[in-house]
Amino acid sequence: MSTAPASPDDPGTSKLPPSAIESVDNALRLLLLFAERPRVRLTDVSTYLGVAASTAHRLLTTLQHRGFVRQDAVSRAYEPGSALTMIAAATQQRVDVRVRARPILERLHATYDETVHLGRLDGSVVEFLDSIESTRAVRVGSRTGRSLPAHCTSTGKAMLSTLSTEELHRRYPDTELEALTARTITSRDVLERELATARRRGYATSMQESEDGVASVAVPVVGPNGALFALNISMPTIRMPAAVRTRIAAALQEAAAELTELLR
Repeated sequence: MSTAPASPDDPGTSKLPPSAIESVDNALRLLLLFAERPRVRLTDVSTYLGVAASTAHRLLTTLQHRGFVRQDAVSRAYEPGSALTMIAAATQQRVDVRVRARPILERLHATYDETVHLGRLDGSVVEFLDSIESTRAVRVGSRTGRSLPAHCTSTGKAMLSTLSTEELHRRYPDTELEALTARTITSRDVLERELATARRRGYATSMQESEDGVASVAVPVVGPNGALFALNISMPTIRMPAAVRTRIAAALQEAAAELTELLR
């Protein structure tokens, strides 16, 4: 079975940069083929990639070993494997969480006119999925699309506070931690004490630990399949005395409870 000619914008037809690895490119092009077809045969792959059948077979065997494709026992055709399904589900979940959280972020932003963030925990790193910046002249900038060490941020510490000690140590095998500012926690033991406090009161804070002059409060949200997210409000330290921090934490806890329900 042949495939329709690729368009000029198809990544499969563009010239590879000098530093690219052709075999990796072929594997990626093969995975993209599943966007057009639910299943492919060895001859389809060989024709599509313009490689010998033996090369196509090696590519398929490698992808099958890692779970990216599976071979039907009866038809012998190849189909998307569990690894592809898992990646697609994780990507869709992030999009879904952003959509569901957006009205909550907008409401928090309208109430406080401070920068609000939605973050996700990936290993020991915070991935910032969405944000709305404050309209004030002096404000904290958006971190959407950025990743930061989790222990340096209130967003990360809020999510880390939901983990067991064993899981925390798995994510932080070293007892010394990376510092972003002079106030960053650099000891795993100190981090554990901070997380115990966050667990007890239901929210985490950061005072100039990821960026000088920035204070923030965050509350964790447990999503489907145990994925960890957090809602955060950030502002210049001068605008976050203790009373403001407590009031914001209460609002975030209500917002997190609402988002938790929406994600069920």
